[in-house]
Amino acid sequence: MNVAHWLLDAAQRWPQRPALFEGRRQVADYQSFAARARARALHLRHDHSIAAGDRVALLLKNSCDYLELLYAIWWIGAVAVPVNSKLHPREAAWIVGNAGARLIFTDGGRTFERQDLPADCRELPAEVMPVGAPDGELLEPWPCADGELAWLFYTSGTTGRSKGVMLSHGNLTAMSLCYPLDVDPVQAGDALVYAAPMSHGAGLYNFIHVRCGARHVVPESRGFDAAELFGLAQALGQVSLFAAPTMVKRMVEQARRQGYDGTGIKTIVYGGAPMYLADLTQALETFGPRLVQIYGQGECPMSISALSRELIAHRQHPHWPAIAASVGRPHAGVEVRILDAQGQPLPAGEPGEIAVRGAPVMHGYWDNPSATQATLVDGWLHTGDIGFLDSRGFLTLTDRSKDVIISAGSNIYPREVEEVLMQHPEVFEVCVVGEADAEWGESVVAFVVPRSPDSLDPQVLNQWFVTRMASFKKPRKYLFCTELPKNSYGKILKTRLRQWLQDPTGSVAYR
Repeated sequence: MNVAHWLLDAAQRWPQRPALFEGRRQVADYQSFAARARARALHLRHDHSIAAGDRVALLLKNSCDYLELLYAIWWIGAVAVPVNSKLHPREAAWIVGNAGARLIFTDGGRTFERQDLPADCRELPAEVMPVGAPDGELLEPWPCADGELAWLFYTSGTTGRSKGVMLSHGNLTAMSLCYPLDVDPVQAGDALVYAAPMSHGAGLYNFIHVRCGARHVVPESRGFDAAELFGLAQALGQVSLFAAPTMVKRMVEQARRQGYDGTGIKTIVYGGAPMYLADLTQALETFGPRLVQIYGQGECPMSISALSRELIAHRQHPHWPAIAASVGRPHAGVEVRILDAQGQPLPAGEPGEIAVRGAPVMHGYWDNPSATQATLVDGWLHTGDIGFLDSRGFLTLTDRSKDVIISAGSNIYPREVEEVLMQHPEVFEVCVVGEADAEWGESVVAFVVPRSPDSLDPQVLNQWFVTRMASFKKPRKYLFCTELPKNSYGKILKTRLRQWLQDPTGSVAYR
């Protein structure tokens, strides 16, 4: 089934229900949302000869145009290629070329030099809105089978060249139906605020909110601003959003500055990077039981596991620290296994590679059969993440397999070192990586952002660390930074930190 049918269905059921908002201002109800998507679809087909299966790229900041264009692309059976709007034009052009996109929509239509795009690809401004649509033509979305490609998602490329993850209409449907079962029920009065990029996780949550006839809100800033978000929540009510842990951290700081208690926020879904227990505790104290965690990858979008608001908020539970440090239990649509180096299942409590099988799992990587073969093995997605399942079925991440530090023959997981350091009251952020060491093989290096300048030194942190964790895991080097490099989704770029260790003249800000 074509996912665009959900928009048509919502327009038929609830034509006058509010749909699209720019800030606090409504710009479309569901009837006009569907009409505008259909008009854009006809524009793509008649004016640009886009046909079913063609790829159309979107290099845009968040906007209502973005949602209209997504559904226009699917309405004619084409494939959406959302691209991180913060990429350099040459990086974006590589994605467009790799995807074989026929069109790319940008803000204003003036991002690329003509020679940077493939010869058969045109750049168009997103805000051009066709007027009207011929009666009787494309009244319903193009018939698509569940296995047909809908969304071509390019991985963030933090560890190398981006790969195009192929997500079908069936993948997106299965992912979306997991949300009300395992994350948060959706009601008509809800408002999904797009504070994180639509090109990634935040955009994927549009489907279930369209299916349920909820509101879609793009902040006037078109991005994340905690104070603006709080104002929207108080004005609109029943606001939900997806936020990376770094965004949650900034929300907590802003809320405490202005004395805000979360009024108007229904749910904060966090994921995409580790949420340390110290940060989660502060968020609970600030916002109350409004937080839900999800774990997913582009290859199994937003739907590997989830940790409910009830469990996150139940700090009196005797096992709460372990539960809160986990990423919850597997979603309804997937199976999860922990595998050893030979691909054999491991018992509860034993760490290994996380593997996933189920309806949301991708069909493979675009034009990359070798990567597909290495990642999809006998129907199981090998995530590259290391973790373990406990006896109650909770999944805990320890690290990416490539991030494990092997020092003097012992495995050290950066996540466990970071958790201890984050408990220090003067530590604002921390990231741990391995550095080549002639004596030990690798040694532990901690990049630390202190809450105030000159408030920390290595001796203080080491004394703190060895009272809480084995001494052999303590960092052998601390580098105090003013900030950590991140991509636009809030993930710390460990590759850049490793590069900086090799070449200290790089761009990491430190003191």
